[in-house]
Amino acid sequence: MIYVIDSSEHPLPVAEAAKGLRSRAVSVPVADWGDALTPWPAPSLRPGERDFGGHADETLASLAEQLDRAPGPHAICGYSLGGLFALYAFAREPRLCACACLSGSVWYEGWVDWLRANAPDCSGRYAYFSVGKKEKRAGLPFRHVEEDLAACAEILRARGCKVDVSLGPGNHMQHVGERLAAGLAALDAFQLGEASLGYRRM
Repeated sequence: MIYVIDSSEHPLPVAEAAKGLRSRAVSVPVADWGDALTPWPAPSLRPGERDFGGHADETLASLAEQLDRAPGPHAICGYSLGGLFALYAFAREPRLCACACLSGSVWYEGWVDWLRANAPDCSGRYAYFSVGKKEKRAGLPFRHVEEDLAACAEILRARGCKVDVSLGPGNHMQHVGERLAAGLAALDAFQLGEASLGYRRM
């Protein structure tokens, strides 16, 4: 089972991206991403916007209830703040054997330091990261997204995790469906015990 963290207001093309998979992909709609998917409170990116709420633990508790009801193996996938949450859930929930962090918000304040201090033993587990080549051009805090992503990948590798990284075309809002399909395919292949798909190492 692959749980795709999805937006209630702007849903991802999960059904289209999951075509041809042998694993089952299910959408997990979440309202108010800035509140429900962030691991701790942080200031908003722009004046006048709501600060990030930091209630990811509550969302993770709800996801854990779904894991209790379904047979494994379990994997998780998310885009943007959903990707950040997917990686957070992967670090916190040992029943998740794999995660896909797609254009993930790994620039989030304090995130890389938290992962470095809290990443568990990931032997036998798998993580897939992707990011668009133009995403770092969006200014701060996105300017460092590639190096933050590379840092996350190395942290997990040091904990025994198998990691693939894909650097693709476009900015954060482009090629969403393609990135989602590639992430789901990578998780599907891992769950079925297939070899690495040969993504670029960062």
